[in-house]
Amino acid sequence: MTTVNDLLKLLILEKVTESEFNGVSKTVGSPVVFGGQVLAQAINAASRTITNKRILHSMHAYFLEAGDLNLPITYNVSRVRDGGSFSVRRVTAHQKDRTIFILSASFHKKEDGYNHQIEMKSGLKQPEELLSWTDILHQFGDFLPNSLKTFFEIKRPIEFKPTKIDNPLERKDLPPFSDVWFKLKGYTANSLDLVTKQQILTYISDYNILVSALNPHASKAHWGNMQTASLDHSMWYFRDFDFDDWLLFSMKSPSTSNARGFAQGNIFTRDGKLIASVAQEGLMRPKDKK
Repeated sequence: MTTVNDLLKLLILEKVTESEFNGVSKTVGSPVVFGGQVLAQAINAASRTITNKRILHSMHAYFLEAGDLNLPITYNVSRVRDGGSFSVRRVTAHQKDRTIFILSASFHKKEDGYNHQIEMKSGLKQPEELLSWTDILHQFGDFLPNSLKTFFEIKRPIEFKPTKIDNPLERKDLPPFSDVWFKLKGYTANSLDLVTKQQILTYISDYNILVSALNPHASKAHWGNMQTASLDHSMWYFRDFDFDDWLLFSMKSPSTSNARGFAQGNIFTRDGKLIASVAQEGLMRPKDKK
């Protein structure tokens, strides 16, 4: 995948019945299905059963088993409730006879109310001052660990620019924070509706977030000596936005314990509008320990 159109072909599912949809998978460099793909495809399935123009405002999901990249995924949607203001859907994802994922999503009618938000971090470098993952590969590829180089070589429809690049060969503990700018490749301004933009944002939200949980242990832990996996994922959607400029994913990790890392993130437009918040717990199990 190299552009937003390639991503949309992945996320928009084949309709089987009014409540059943089929999807396929594309690798992002992992041997198993990318969690962000399953999240976004499940949101696509749930959204297609909403007929009253209600807007997705939150979702909560659990990853139960690793997905097989070579098998199709079937998404079954249950219409839990259609109330006066909110509609709730439950999505279950299957591969053959295995349930690999469950998600609950809530949709809300448009209403007026109070408005406030936290401020975006100040003093961050702007995207024009930073190297992208593609730039890092081209400039430093010969010096990167093989696993990291292979990961950066995967073609993606999103460009990522971390605000700080740490030397992966210099083993030192880092603060539990991470800030990454991102932008879609091949996007035309105002070319997508909010429903579709939310699905794409959900896909992207599974990238980078656990880095903040790894940072405080970087002197001894890295992606090569840990077993890692997304365990659960929650997201709240606040405001409409567009992908015509860079967006900032600002992440922090309040805690890591019991072979699990917990991270939170906020997604802002470049001018500081908070559009979504994310929370995730992931497996961070040292491979040399039981």
